[in-house]
Amino acid sequence: MSLATSSSMAGGAAVVPRSATATTASAFVTMKRRATAVRAVHAAEPSKNPPVGVPSAAKTSSPSVAAPEKAPVAAAPAPEAPAPAATKQVAPARWAVDSWRTKKALQLPEYPNAAELEAVLKTIEAFPPIVFAGEARHLEERLADAAMGRAFLLQGGDCAESFKEFNGNNIRDTFRVLLQMSAVLTFGGQMPVIKVGRMAGQFAKPRSEAFEERDGVKLPSYRGDNINGDAFNEKSRIPDPQRMVRAYAQSAATLNLLRAFATGGYAAMQRVTQYRELAHRVDEALGFMSAAGLTVDHPLMTSTDFWTSHECLLLPYEQSLTRQDSTTGHFYDCSAHMLWVGERTRQLDGAHVEFLRGVANPLGIKVSDKMNPTELVKLIEILNPSNKPGRITIITRMGAENMRVKLPHLIRAVRHAGQIVTWITDPMHGNTIKAPCGLKTRPFDSILAEVRAFFDVHDQEGSHPGGVHLEMTGQNVTECIGGSRTVTFDDLGDRYHTHCDPRLNASQSLELSFIIAERLRRKRIRSSKLNNMLPLPPFGV
Repeated sequence: MSLATSSSMAGGAAVVPRSATATTASAFVTMKRRATAVRAVHAAEPSKNPPVGVPSAAKTSSPSVAAPEKAPVAAAPAPEAPAPAATKQVAPARWAVDSWRTKKALQLPEYPNAAELEAVLKTIEAFPPIVFAGEARHLEERLADAAMGRAFLLQGGDCAESFKEFNGNNIRDTFRVLLQMSAVLTFGGQMPVIKVGRMAGQFAKPRSEAFEERDGVKLPSYRGDNINGDAFNEKSRIPDPQRMVRAYAQSAATLNLLRAFATGGYAAMQRVTQYRELAHRVDEALGFMSAAGLTVDHPLMTSTDFWTSHECLLLPYEQSLTRQDSTTGHFYDCSAHMLWVGERTRQLDGAHVEFLRGVANPLGIKVSDKMNPTELVKLIEILNPSNKPGRITIITRMGAENMRVKLPHLIRAVRHAGQIVTWITDPMHGNTIKAPCGLKTRPFDSILAEVRAFFDVHDQEGSHPGGVHLEMTGQNVTECIGGSRTVTFDDLGDRYHTHCDPRLNASQSLELSFIIAERLRRKRIRSSKLNNMLPLPPFGV
C-alpha cells in the first residue's frame, strides 16, 4: 500500500521467538543478545495482499528472499596447491535477522554501555512497525514499471534529518516541492512519477573518517542525530542509544504527517501551482480533465502515493524494526518502504549486504566510479537471486565525466547477465567541492551536467533512465551555488543550515525538474516517431 491508501494498524504486533546471536560484528560492541522477530499485522489488501496461510512455526530465516538454493555465490578462488581438488560453488549460509553479526560491519558506532544498548533495542523491538509490508510491495510493483521505462522515480529529501529542525513546516515544504517537481516531470514524460522521500528515517550518515580534529582536539565524528550530537564536545560526540528511540518517534510522527498530506487534500493539483510555468501547464490539463468529467474534487485529484526511504546503515536499529509479514512469511525492515546500501558499506561479504539480502523491501545500491562491473553483477545476484523486477534500483553517483566513461560498462554488464534493475542518477555526491570560505558546496551546473550525462548514456545504450535521487529541501537555503537565482560563494553563509552535505533549495530543485522534464519529453517524442516508423503487420495477423 502507498500512503494514499494506507489503513491504520489493526491489533498491534505479536512477538515470536528468534534465534540468539553468537558473534557480534568487530566494528560493533561485543555483546550477546536474544533477538526477537515481530510478526507484523498489516491492513487488508484484497488485490495485493491476498490472505494465505501463515507459516505454522515462527522462523528466523527468510523463506524466499534469500533462499540459499536459489542464490549460490561463487566461492573465492582457492590458493594454488600441488594437487588442487576440484572447486565447487558454496551456497551462502541461511539468512536470519541477526546473521549480519557474523560478518564484518563497517560504519557502526561503538556504544560505551552495552547493557543500555541492549535495553533500548529490546524496547524498539516491541514498538509497532513504522511502515507496512504491503506498502513496500506496492512500491516494488511501481519500481518495476520504472525499470521498463513506464514510470519515473523521483527520490529526494534531506541529506540527514535532524532533531533540531524537526517541525511540521519543514516537512510540509519538502513534501510540497516534491509534489511540484512530480507534476513537472509527469507533464514532461507523460508517465507516472513515483514519489519517494529521503524522509522519516534518514538520520545516520557514513563518514570517511572515524574522528574529527579541530584546533588540536580530536573527537569521534558526527554520525547523525540517531547516533550522536553534532556539537564539538566530548559529551555530545559519545554514541547514545537513547537517540534511536527519539529517531523512531520522529520518524513515526513525520510519516503520520506525510500520510495526512498525501490523502487529506494537500496533494490536490491546484495546490502545486505556485510557479507560473507549472501553473500554466496544470491549468490546461485540469481544464481538459474537467471537460472529461474528472473534476478537481475527485479522489484521484486530491490524493497521491508517497513512500519513504533511507540508507540502511545503523544495523542494530534496522534489525529491531524487522518484522515477519503475516501474509507471506517474508521479512521486511519496517523502518522504511525502501532502503539502500551505501558506497562505503556495499562489500559483498559485509554485514550490510548480509542483512539486506534477507529483507523483502525494494533496495537501492549506491554506485560510484569505483564500482567494477563484475562486482555489481555479483552484488545484484546476492540481493536479488530471483531477478524480481522492482527489487533493485541502481543509484549512480560519479560525476559527469566519469558517468560517460564508467556507466556504459555497468549497463552492458548488467544487461549481459540478464538482470532487471531500475537505473537512476544521484547527481549530488559526485559534485561536492569546498568553497573559499571553507564550507562544502555543490555547483548547480555540475549537478546538471551529471544529469545530462546520465540521459545521454542511456540514450546511447538503449536503456531506460529510470529516475533521479536528490538531496534537497523545501527551505530557501543557500548551500548549493548557481541556479537561475544565482547563489554565489559569498551567499553560502546566509542560510547554510545543513547538518551534513549541501542541499538544493526549493527553487533549484524545481529548476532541475523542468530540465529533466524536457529530456523526458524529447525522449518520448523520439520514441513516438520511432514507433510510427515501424511497419504495420500484414492484414489479418
